[in-house]
Amino acid sequence: SECETHRDPKEEGKAMEILLELNLKQKLATRLGILLAGLIVFGLFCSDSALASLTLGALLALMLRNPTNIFAFVMTCHRDIIAFQRFVALNFYLLRKDRKGCTVAHCFQEQAFKHPEKICFLMGDRQLSFAQALRLSEQVAGYFQQRGLQRGDCVALLMETRVEYPCIWLGLSQLGVVTALINSNLRGDSLLHCIRVSKACALIVGCELSDVLQSLPILELSIYQYSDVDLPALLPGATDLRGALTAQEPLPLSRSPQCNARDKLLYVYTSGTTGLPKAAVITNLRFLLMSAGAFYMLRMNSDDVIYNPLPLYHTAGGIVGVGNALLNGCTVVLRKKFSASNFWSDCSQYNCTVAQYIGELCRYLLATPYKHAPQEPLHQLRLMYGNGLRPQIWAQFVTRFGIPHIGEIYGATEGNSNLINITNRIGAIGFVPVFGRSLYPVQILRCDELTGEPLRNAKGHCMRCTPGEVGLLVGQVNARRAISAFHGYADKTASEQKLLRGVFKPGDCYFNSGDMVVCDILGYFYFKDRTGDTFRWRGENVATQEVEAIITNCIGLSDCVVYGVQIPHVEGKAGMAAIVDPLRKVDMEYLSIGIRGSLPPYARPLFIRLLDEIPRTATFKLKKRELALEGYNPELIRDPIYFLNRDGIYRQLNREQYALLQSGTAGL
Repeated sequence: SECETHRDPKEEGKAMEILLELNLKQKLATRLGILLAGLIVFGLFCSDSALASLTLGALLALMLRNPTNIFAFVMTCHRDIIAFQRFVALNFYLLRKDRKGCTVAHCFQEQAFKHPEKICFLMGDRQLSFAQALRLSEQVAGYFQQRGLQRGDCVALLMETRVEYPCIWLGLSQLGVVTALINSNLRGDSLLHCIRVSKACALIVGCELSDVLQSLPILELSIYQYSDVDLPALLPGATDLRGALTAQEPLPLSRSPQCNARDKLLYVYTSGTTGLPKAAVITNLRFLLMSAGAFYMLRMNSDDVIYNPLPLYHTAGGIVGVGNALLNGCTVVLRKKFSASNFWSDCSQYNCTVAQYIGELCRYLLATPYKHAPQEPLHQLRLMYGNGLRPQIWAQFVTRFGIPHIGEIYGATEGNSNLINITNRIGAIGFVPVFGRSLYPVQILRCDELTGEPLRNAKGHCMRCTPGEVGLLVGQVNARRAISAFHGYADKTASEQKLLRGVFKPGDCYFNSGDMVVCDILGYFYFKDRTGDTFRWRGENVATQEVEAIITNCIGLSDCVVYGVQIPHVEGKAGMAAIVDPLRKVDMEYLSIGIRGSLPPYARPLFIRLLDEIPRTATFKLKKRELALEGYNPELIRDPIYFLNRDGIYRQLNREQYALLQSGTAGL
């Protein structure tokens, strides 16, 4: 039977539609259009030539037999022409900057010279003009050059959002120094790991996070403390960076060490698909691609005021968001911490024209009471862009808040499988023109649904998925092109684990995104799930191995697995830990304290299940998938299940709490 669209059962009644086949009406209309076009061509060019008539007839026969490609071409022609124009402009920009050897610091200096008095960064009652931001970054460069830092060194930056944040790493980049942007939520071993893996020789810490360092072992590196007050209480042995910069002479970029576009700029931490956070390498050219990519493809301009309530240690806020100021001369409005109740009033107060989001943020905004509705239409936003807007809430979000355009972006911090949706197509993470796959080599591979490993044919090559078939998203690696280069992690071994070789022919190389996606006949891509030992919760990637290690240390048991479970009406997957405890000896209060002290809020499991044994495979691997499918229904599972309450203590899950979770009224 023929069907027009495929609907995910979980999204029944929602607006997202994935077009997999043409229905009878569409096929007839397409064939009629082919015949009419053929008649016109025949009348104009072929009526006097038998050979031309035969050739035209053969082509028409082929098109009439399979009208799907013709339908897709006609339906996407306008979209693809617009995308092609913007894509070419982006590539010319990157090529020009690469050939000139431009770094992010060069680009920012150019913008600062163009409009020195324009506001660059704004947060609350604090602001920096482009000239002030440039001077501060040059003071940072001058200060740390006098301290002996040189090209190739690394400095760790542990700081909450403030207007000076980008200026600090930008100044260090003038010297060729790499800055490791540390997640300000990390504590204990995870924080220590991130500092050590970067091989930093110095650490810059904001005064608001100075107490976090006191719980760590003695760090054998120089510590610089940045404060908002003139006489701060310093950590033992720390230097007052703000005070030192006050009297520091700026170091002009022209007198800085020579750097180029392919030099390392930042380490941005990502959990990837396994293990502890890994330091993804961001070069100057990759920074240009990530920030300018959104700017060009979504048609932003230098007069835009960007609202960026996202943390600056992440790619979304710290590169894609901040880059609009550094590269393109936009004003970027920052916020220390996202607030759903203040989002629209901030956008209105600062006259923002563009705002950033992550999927979880949109759900929080929708959850605000309708009594705030009179404020909602007052904003001047013409565009919101980001990643992870759920198809289930997309239409509702756009309608309620009056957003003219949504720019959904897909991409990993370290990856090259980048996609963008510029057409407002609900649920799509982007598209690749049906007839342009060779120009933008992103592919979907058939894979094992349990392991995520690509399947190979008798020749040892991978196989492409057809429209409607869920598979693994990969991107071809080409070091010569900024669009498809892969710079990996600071750890070379971890970098190699993300690559697939001999995919379609001997010697080729593809980046493994670890994400399961599906495409339709129009070339649109739709996200389905993540593979490996990572799930997404509260807008963060949670590496299960790290959480398992923390729990095992707390309870002293050998067998513990962590996995993600779906909760209705909530973004991502909540963490659930299954612990082997046949005698039920686990002290839940002690475990609660241990988890709170060792894991950031987004990584703490929402559920804990105690069971007699964990199912294993024939090779003794623990079966997470079966446990995840069983979920957390206390009516169906005989094992005790504990739920993380608001006070941070795990207590046994009851029927009332389960009902609230299922109805979306549990306050998550």
